[in-house]
Amino acid sequence: MTDSNHGSGDGATKLTLVSDLAPLYDLGRKPETTAERVRRLQAEAQMLAREQIEALNVQLEAAIAVAADVAQGGEAYPVGVREQAERLVHDLEARVQGFRMIMSRAPEPKL
Repeated sequence: MTDSNHGSGDGATKLTLVSDLAPLYDLGRKPETTAERVRRLQAEAQMLAREQIEALNVQLEAAIAVAADVAQGGEAYPVGVREQAERLVHDLEARVQGFRMIMSRAPEPKL
């Protein structure tokens, strides 16, 4: 009898790779206390916040590139739009640098 979960019918067991990041539960480990769970959840929230801040920086950098294109677009764009786009480039660059500086000083979350 051949099991559909096995290899090509030769009796070999099909193996599936598990990501290094996949959470594993240690059956010999005691259950988390409420304080341990709170610390773990706070660390996870901080890690998610870091990811969102980095995503924001990526989007701001994309906006900087578009604003720079408009600022340097020449006569195709009205003068007022080009000037505002140029100011936006400088403002957004400063914001991205500020976020990066703040995040470089922020402690890394510990799980």
